Amino acid sequence: MARALEAAGRAAAEGEVPIGAVVVRDGELLGEGWNRTETLCDPSAHAELLALKRAAARARNWRLPGAALVTTLEPCLMCFGALLEARIETLVFGASDSLRGATALWKSGHLDRYPGKELRLVEGVSDEQCRSLLKKWFAARRARSPRARSSPRRGA
Repeated sequence: MARALEAAGRAAAEGEVPIGAVVVRDGELLGEGWNRTETLCDPSAHAELLALKRAAARARNWRLPGAALVTTLEPCLMCFGALLEARIETLVFGASDSLRGATALWKSGHLDRYPGKELRLVEGVSDEQCRSLLKKWFAARRARSPRARSSPRRGA
């Protein structure tokens, strides 16, 4: 998780939402990523997807059995689907995401189109540190943005 938090710091330094992710297998770092959606003007440039792409390139295989994806925030549905496709064995995440997180769908059986797919979930690792990084980043962003201060949704 420490390496994922470092990656999240890179995202923050680039003005991106501070989310970082790494893919590891047998103690080896296969790939890492941090949010780059604004930088790349790409809605799919999430930390998890970038880490998976780098891991697949390094492994020379899009299938990553036995690997773990470690991310600072619970993955969205897009990223969750990609980690299932990549045959990730373990998902480790820090802060949960009640708005966009997809693990509830997995737990409820709504993503059961992956017969025989076992996914081990490890939730809440360094939760407070991951959550704090996000809260501080969003607070600083709101403080800098005059638009956020005058938003009609604020206080709703």
